[in-house]
Amino acid sequence: MNKNRPINLDLRTIKFPLAAIASITHRITGVVLFAGMTLLLYLLQISLSSESGFLSAIELTGRIPVKLAIWVTLICVGYHLIAGVKHLLLDLGFGETKTSAENAARILLLSLLMISVLAGVWVW
Repeated sequence: MNKNRPINLDLRTIKFPLAAIASITHRITGVVLFAGMTLLLYLLQISLSSESGFLSAIELTGRIPVKLAIWVTLICVGYHLIAGVKHLLLDLGFGETKTSAENAARILLLSLLMISVLAGVWVW
């Protein structure tokens, strides 16, 4: 192994392909989903505890930070679902060429915009 090769550790100068960005974003949305589901499960627990708990859960969902967290969680659910289907299709052998992977990543990022708008309309 050549020990004199250049090493670039500055991630700001590395240009990732679009398919790599989509894959990294899929992993990030999985982590955000873990946190977002805790909020949703907490709201469910409060709402099912009693009638006053239900009213307090409705009051909580009316606050801007909670609406924002629900909106981000919905975006992550949609993106993670579509990216997961894309990864399953890759496992089946579809879209393994570079051009088809880039096209699938473009469709995935376009769906992210559509999911953001739809989730925003539903939450706000």
